[in-house]
Amino acid sequence: MGKSKKAGQLRGLSERTSDIILVVICLIIVFLVAYPLYYVLIASVSDPYDVYAGKTFLLPSQFTLDGYKAVFADKSIITGFLNSIKYTVVGTIFSVVMIYLSAYPLSVKNLPGRKFLSIFFIITMYFGGGLMPTYLVVRDTGLIDTIWAMFIPGGVGVSNMIIVRNFFEHSVPKEMIEAAEIDGASHWTTFIKIIVPLSRSIMAVMVVFSMVAYWNDWFTALIYLPGTEHAPLPLVLRNILIKSSASASQAGMISGGYAELSKLTEMIKFSSVIVAALPMLIIYPFVQKYFEKGMMAGAVKG
Repeated sequence: MGKSKKAGQLRGLSERTSDIILVVICLIIVFLVAYPLYYVLIASVSDPYDVYAGKTFLLPSQFTLDGYKAVFADKSIITGFLNSIKYTVVGTIFSVVMIYLSAYPLSVKNLPGRKFLSIFFIITMYFGGGLMPTYLVVRDTGLIDTIWAMFIPGGVGVSNMIIVRNFFEHSVPKEMIEAAEIDGASHWTTFIKIIVPLSRSIMAVMVVFSMVAYWNDWFTALIYLPGTEHAPLPLVLRNILIKSSASASQAGMISGGYAELSKLTEMIKFSSVIVAALPMLIIYPFVQKYFEKGMMAGAVKG
């Protein structure tokens, strides 16, 4: 009796020790992940010289909002913000719809040419024509300087499509699909009334992936949208930073004011990161629970 009680106490102590170790490891990982963003945040409201001197490890030094004032002083930032919202909303809807429309047929076992089509999609993940051939295709299809250049060339994310296809294959009950087929439902009816309602969790994951991708996409706009009126927020912030850097160089050559303008350029760098990331940081907590469900969905094959 005494031995079993002692063994139980030792087991309980071992479990508590394991819990403490796991909590410590999790806290370390959280710190490693969260601190860089926190550092950029406090650096954006600190004196750049103090930042590079290592005086802003935990708290801001010489609090200032000059970086944010310089960013928002440019009137094009409002246009860029509205453009980013437009591209993110339209692009996310377009991307998720295209992923679903390509993933569902490939999840049907008796689809003619299913293996060939799957290989065709997978090949595009490893091989591509490169920037110039892609640009020529986009140009010849008349998409240059139109918002559709942001969506159509990369409308189907193949890796995301494969995730959704696997979800359809392993997480949607086959019995419901077979019952719908017995009742005479077409593939389209099955897709709309059974597949889509049962796959909201994985849809939430695709929405988050697409939102982040379109919100942060500046290179596509740089290549295909030469006009500044269509520039998204990240590209606008990039242009503001380039202009401030050029101004700093000119000031150094002309009036000797290089130090102050260089200082402002450094503040704009940090402020731009926060301005670009803040909307996604605000939205993510509201979709986190759906994101977690979707990532876990289909993890256990049954």
